[in-house]
Amino acid sequence: MSRPFTILAIAVCALIWGTTWFAITLQLGVVDPIVSIVWRFGLAAVVLFAFCALTRRPLRLTCAQHLAAAGQGAFVFAVSYGFVYAAEERVASAVVAVIFAALAFVNLILFRVLERQKAAAGAWQGAILGVCGVAVLSFGQLSGAGVSAGVAPVLGVVFALIAVLASAFGNWFAWRGQQAGAPVMAATAWAMAYGTAMVAVYGVATGVEWRIEPTPAYILSLLHLSLFGSVIAFGLYFTLARQRGYALASYISALTPPIAVIMSVLFEGAHVGVTMLIGLILVLGGQVLLIRAPKA
Repeated sequence: MSRPFTILAIAVCALIWGTTWFAITLQLGVVDPIVSIVWRFGLAAVVLFAFCALTRRPLRLTCAQHLAAAGQGAFVFAVSYGFVYAAEERVASAVVAVIFAALAFVNLILFRVLERQKAAAGAWQGAILGVCGVAVLSFGQLSGAGVSAGVAPVLGVVFALIAVLASAFGNWFAWRGQQAGAPVMAATAWAMAYGTAMVAVYGVATGVEWRIEPTPAYILSLLHLSLFGSVIAFGLYFTLARQRGYALASYISALTPPIAVIMSVLFEGAHVGVTMLIGLILVLGGQVLLIRAPKA
């Protein structure tokens, strides 16, 4: 993968995911979050399967590839997003986006522990610099995003951290699928299908009400989250991860907070201060180091 395409893929994913944090808030309220997750990734899985069929891409997976896809679906599209939606019910969307910026660092540690993979020094430096940026951004957001004293905000932060850890394990399962030779689009489609099925079973077991809110805000946000935030962004993300490594790909999560903050400024009345600018500089500096770092 050429560096221009890498930068373009990162930019497109960051732009899309930077807007999805606010779009998720439009899904909350009338419809149970579990149901919204099923609609989102169920639709995305159908579109991905149709895309593979129309472009004659292989859809059949081996047993090992299916197991990896099931693990990927469980951690990325079920557990992680279940906690993301739960977190956004308790704290501002920008706060969750900021916390997710630590995913690159968690990925580096996880792959080092589980697979003994050695990342280049520049990758570690970039991830650590990004974490510093996350810390600065977190300070600015947690002090100005409406997080008040009480159990709910604390749970929101904890849920977001759990979601980050789940995403990291999901990335590991995606890597296992790659090692087993699973095609990226087929593996992503099956992972979304497995994750959707798991969330649906949980919804049935807990007795959620299956409905759709027939409003423009809900329908349009659902389409944006499914088609752009899931099909296009995850397709690019896992393609990028296979070519340049999961640490670099996951650093997209560190670029989304500035966009998420802009969305909050435009639609939630958030205030951008000095800490936000400093954090942004650190995050972008870390991104440069990760892009320039040799592939592990």
